[in-house]
Amino acid sequence: MTALAGIRVVELAGLVPGPFGCMMLADLGADVVQVSRPGPRAVPVGPLDRGRRTVTLDLKSPSGVSSLLSLVSRADVLVEGFRPGVAERLGFGPPVCTAANPGLIYARMTGWGQDGPLASRAGHDIDYIAVSGALAPLGRSGSPPPAPLNYLGDLAGGGMLLAVGVLAALVSRARSGRGQVVDAAMVDGAGLLTTFLHGAVASGLWPGPRGSNLLDGGAPFYDTYATADGGFVAVGAIEPQFYAALLAGLGLDSDPALPAQHDVSGWPELRARFAAAFATRTRDEWAEVFDGVDACVAPVLSPSEAPSHPHLKSRSSFVAVDGLTQPAPAPRFSRTPAAPPAPPVTTTVEAVLDSWS
Repeated sequence: MTALAGIRVVELAGLVPGPFGCMMLADLGADVVQVSRPGPRAVPVGPLDRGRRTVTLDLKSPSGVSSLLSLVSRADVLVEGFRPGVAERLGFGPPVCTAANPGLIYARMTGWGQDGPLASRAGHDIDYIAVSGALAPLGRSGSPPPAPLNYLGDLAGGGMLLAVGVLAALVSRARSGRGQVVDAAMVDGAGLLTTFLHGAVASGLWPGPRGSNLLDGGAPFYDTYATADGGFVAVGAIEPQFYAALLAGLGLDSDPALPAQHDVSGWPELRARFAAAFATRTRDEWAEVFDGVDACVAPVLSPSEAPSHPHLKSRSSFVAVDGLTQPAPAPRFSRTPAAPPAPPVTTTVEAVLDSWS
């Protein structure tokens, strides 16, 4: 039995954050039914849709709303990602759904949240992380903050926050018998990811502007370096014993003129020395040099290379679903392990209701 076996989720298909959160719930064993609208999808079916049954409903029609409410009446969770007020206008807002099912967890995935001056405004990941303070610390000194894909807003601050909220609400319902509305906003989640940074700034551990601090590429012993073949290695040798192993691997441990690790004035020279050393070998040659050495040095792998890394292969950290290699479910459980993900399948509302009877 999986961790969320018996939990029924109705997911109103949307863009990345909601599907990612529902993918996590499905990975953990929830029975997730995705409701798609008629016509072509904005995003093609892919890994985020794994583990689902999919039905098609026109939620702008009374019959479509009626069918949705029939699913909701037997579900534990409803996930929707419309702008505030849209679900209410279409006839399936929280009052309607909780009247049909008082124990329902009504989870709302938005960028700006259900209230506030920006609640009804359009936005994307980069906007939410910009306003939350998560974007400004990223990037090199003297350069604009980069667009860091959509990891921080859509995925970590959005879909993962949604999944945590749903799980917490299910625990609360198990004690009280009552459902509730979960307001999962990407701007809140992205801000939450900066909690450590706020503490570091307040304690004086983050004194400088972007690109000049310990963990933002300012320190030469916590950065990435180009190798002879055009690849890269990542270095995270913060602690003294790891730093000593880094110097030994680079052949710099016997140089008495090398600046001290935490002498900030010497960081430019250290970076130049490290860069010159790493440029003498290929990425994979450096991986061999530091293999089995606690220097916190790792090759920078592409997403297509990662599944072949020996450590990830040994843990089966990637799986093939319908012929497509993708990350395996996480985290892992000793008693209720996740089942291998399955590709999405198309079904009907009637078939779902029969299985939920």
